[in-house]
Amino acid sequence: MASVETVLQVLSGSLPCIYHFSQTSNNLSSVVPFGSEVCYSTNRNPVFRKSYYSSQMFGKCGRLFPPEGASTSAMAEHMKRFELMRCKCQQAESVGGVTKKEGISNLSPINRKDNALHIQGRELDRTVEQGYGFERHGRLEEARIITKSLQEAKSPEEEAWYLLKESIVYYCGNPVGTIAANDPSDTSILNYDQVFIRDFIPSGIAFLLKGEYDIVRNFILYTLQLQSWEKTMDCHSPGQGLMPASFKVRTVPLDGEDSATEDILDPDFGEAAIGRVAPVDSGLWWIILLRAYGKCSGDLSVQERVDVQTGIKMILKLCLADGFDMFPTLLVTDGSCMIDRRMGIHGHPLEIQALFYSALLCAREMLAPDDGSADLIRALRNRLVALSFHIREYYWIDMKKLNEIYRYNTEEYSYDAVNKFNIYPDQIPPWLVEFMPRRGGYLIGNLQPAHMDFRFFSLGNLWSIVSSLATVEQSHAILDLIEAKWTDLVAEMPLKICYPALEGQEWRIITGSDPKNTPWSYHNGGSWPTLLWQLTVACIKMNRPEIAERAIKLAERRISRDKWPEYYDTNRGRLIGKQARLFQSWSIAGYLVSKLLLSNPDAARILMNEEDLELVNAFSCAISANPRRKRVRKGFNQPFIV
Repeated sequence: MASVETVLQVLSGSLPCIYHFSQTSNNLSSVVPFGSEVCYSTNRNPVFRKSYYSSQMFGKCGRLFPPEGASTSAMAEHMKRFELMRCKCQQAESVGGVTKKEGISNLSPINRKDNALHIQGRELDRTVEQGYGFERHGRLEEARIITKSLQEAKSPEEEAWYLLKESIVYYCGNPVGTIAANDPSDTSILNYDQVFIRDFIPSGIAFLLKGEYDIVRNFILYTLQLQSWEKTMDCHSPGQGLMPASFKVRTVPLDGEDSATEDILDPDFGEAAIGRVAPVDSGLWWIILLRAYGKCSGDLSVQERVDVQTGIKMILKLCLADGFDMFPTLLVTDGSCMIDRRMGIHGHPLEIQALFYSALLCAREMLAPDDGSADLIRALRNRLVALSFHIREYYWIDMKKLNEIYRYNTEEYSYDAVNKFNIYPDQIPPWLVEFMPRRGGYLIGNLQPAHMDFRFFSLGNLWSIVSSLATVEQSHAILDLIEAKWTDLVAEMPLKICYPALEGQEWRIITGSDPKNTPWSYHNGGSWPTLLWQLTVACIKMNRPEIAERAIKLAERRISRDKWPEYYDTNRGRLIGKQARLFQSWSIAGYLVSKLLLSNPDAARILMNEEDLELVNAFSCAISANPRRKRVRKGFNQPFIV
């Protein structure tokens, strides 16, 4: 198995080790809460540093410096925000009194010193040591035989746990995330050795469900530290509150010391990404994971911290800011979410709206009701009602709605227009007429003036179920559609990221002839195993777990044998993606989360949002108000704007 080969090569010195180990302790699962010293390079890009020597790790408290040239008020806010983040470099069995769940084994990382892999006990250790001996003495063929036997002996779930632990990244001895992919045979790393916020979400959920809370807590708080600093591209900075797309742990020589090195956290806000697009979904996922951490661990002290409350508010203010848009949906550009390349989803893509809705609900639940947040909570509640009405009313499509669109009148100028967005019936693609089942429906991918993107996007629809953005009837209809169109959406490997693929001239115009997004590949109709966990949560919520079980069994036939690829190609998902990375962490974690949730369905509640009576009543008022009526006078008392 290639994962064991990685360990053997690291131990023998033939591969660099990406993990950072404390030389003073063998207990690498111990967590050092916030041993961070914030420093700045000459270009004002932030790097978070912590110094350590080869003989010992220093635990001296660091100082937190505000940005160069900051105003007095900004400096005061800065120090207030990081009041609780000063260095306390000490090893502990748990953080904040949170320990692993009783009866659940501790997922301690690999110890480089004693080579204890902790997978199948001493027998496996002896086998690995034998393979290490073969590797060390140049007997590569024997090492491969040992590796193959290990792979055959272990179940896919055991292998997945091992690989996920192997992908953990450490910062000053603290586990802070998992790298995107850990394929030792891949010489072109690009940015797959970084910790991506969206990629870590299934990894974080897996660790939470196993009772391993420290890595998730560290991830939440360290990425929060990265949020507040300005990153620029061509002298322009994005809005305050933006969370980075990813970060990388770098080990560099310490200035003025020959024998010392230091760890730095180097974030990427999109200024180094392909297309240079800032991630909109990172902050939304961060809020969702923060709530899941509190619900699963019972540790509410993290979300109650002053700096965390400030971080939530900054994300909300960025998303709720007034603009030139008439709609309650969040306006974003192409490449701002999981589909991070040009795919024609600019505007109001469903995926962002579902995550936005879920994050608003999670934030409302976690925000402290103080005087400073009253206006923000009020704006949040109004937006929830307007957003839910807008998506349910205008994004939904089934056979009934398809017939209505087919008979639309156009160029309707008035406040009581039926075709509000001036959709031309000729936009209905021929594939949709054949694709739409008699029973079932879904939320379309995007809606803008004179444009409806009728493609089915899996993540947006599944998370609309999880977050209750879709009604109960709509949620069941989405699952009905997946069952009815199983061959198209699942086929031989779950799950299509979108359907159908862009082809021909349409592909050339919309994607810019993107060679990676060729038809039925990558984001253009490729199959992504990581989507298994969203499917599982949605199915459990609607009490239809048999759909997820069927998909998981399908994935288990190949995914381990194929070395856990990032995505699959062809319209049936029969080929490993032509540029797919192997040992992709969120493919591994998505499978593990699905298995854990099916074995304990109640645990899925940490991710679900139940629609409360307040929203239901407000939505009913909006429906009864009839949005197609004429505009009323300014003095009319209407509680919600839709």
